[in-house]
Amino acid sequence: QVQLVESGGGLVQAGGSLRLSCAASGRTFYDMGWFRQAPGKEREFVASISRSGSSTYYADSVKGRFTISRDNAKNTAYLQMNSLKPEDTAVYCCAATRRGAYYTGIYDYDSWGQGTQVTVSS
Repeated sequence: QVQLVESGGGLVQAGGSLRLSCAASGRTFYDMGWFRQAPGKEREFVASISRSGSSTYYADSVKGRFTISRDNAKNTAYLQMNSLKPEDTAVYCCAATRRGAYYTGIYDYDSWGQGTQVTVSS
């Protein structure tokens, strides 16, 4: 079992940056992912990272702008978001998967945080 709590969301202007954090407790040795859900849209994969941090995966829409990382000593995963666009506005959730970060579907993930709102103004 793992419990996840996101933080770091907020309001930022287009072109700005935010760093989201996902603090894990309980069993923490999982591959991790970030998903987002914009108003009126389905939840979509953003990025994922393996247990060691050696492998990362990104949605095409964020590739080159977002960076996923983790600090296992702190039991925390991060999503650094740069060059933010209004289209990035969404509730961002972190999730843990037993299956592996290679898999990007919502049903591949076992535990979810409650989410943190990211709003990017134009």
